[in-house]
Amino acid sequence: MDINYELYKVFYYVAVTLSFSEASKQLFISQSAVSQSIKVLEKKLNQQLFVRSTKKVYLTPEGETLLRYVEPAINLIERGENQLLEADSLGGGQLRIGASDTICRYFLVPYLKRFHRDFPKIHIKVMNQTSVKCVDLLESGQVDLIVSNFPNSRLNNTHQITTIKSFQDVFVASRQFFDLAGHEVSLQELLDYPILMLDRKSTTSEFLHNLFQQNQLDLVPEIELTSNDLLLDLAGIGLGIAFVPDFCLLNKSPDLYPLTLQEKMPRRQIVIAYNQHLPISQAARQFIQYFS
Repeated sequence: MDINYELYKVFYYVAVTLSFSEASKQLFISQSAVSQSIKVLEKKLNQQLFVRSTKKVYLTPEGETLLRYVEPAINLIERGENQLLEADSLGGGQLRIGASDTICRYFLVPYLKRFHRDFPKIHIKVMNQTSVKCVDLLESGQVDLIVSNFPNSRLNNTHQITTIKSFQDVFVASRQFFDLAGHEVSLQELLDYPILMLDRKSTTSEFLHNLFQQNQLDLVPEIELTSNDLLLDLAGIGLGIAFVPDFCLLNKSPDLYPLTLQEKMPRRQIVIAYNQHLPISQAARQFIQYFS
């Protein structure tokens, strides 16, 4: 079927913004041109792609299916354009990274600072998602690489994975509320206390639930959040015992202390991953070299 690329491009911008007016601004064309392009595409495909209302625009199931294919294609074309514009130098271009808030704050900032100092004309774009969802960013072509916790069930043999840091997870409690300092605590005993942890969509939650299951224990957390910093804040006021990476304890309240576990806690890693079947930009290649 011979469909103009521009129609798919218009579809993509409407689909990601869910707004005809916003898409027209980003494409620098009129809103009526956007609307007409969508009508033409829907006619050619013989499918309704959007549900239009007076206030909002929604993707139909057919539109969602099409977006899953169009989004990686648009991003791949954009990646190719950027690599050509770099013109064999690092005097321009873009570095697109996917990483969680925790990894950005506690690990990536010094490397981003160094890269910006070394290559000030490279535009750095960081997209924050959980390590699990970062793989979706990678698969859709929205980022050049991701910096992720590992193990990560979404990473597979299509990804080039390089370990750049090893870390230990810890259970953290407040001295004011939990008198467990100096005692070895088993995973079984921890079930008697309120556990604060990241939500089910995170690799950290996946890791901890698997650990308890391997010991024939069923973990039911008291609180699940999306922020390690907030978990530590809540642990500090005695709402429970938080499960966080050890590097999050830097500059935290001296009232908080890590518990000593009877069981040996496996270490985890921070890795860089990219799609080895797609060309990688010079900017991304240079950034990866910082960790070699």
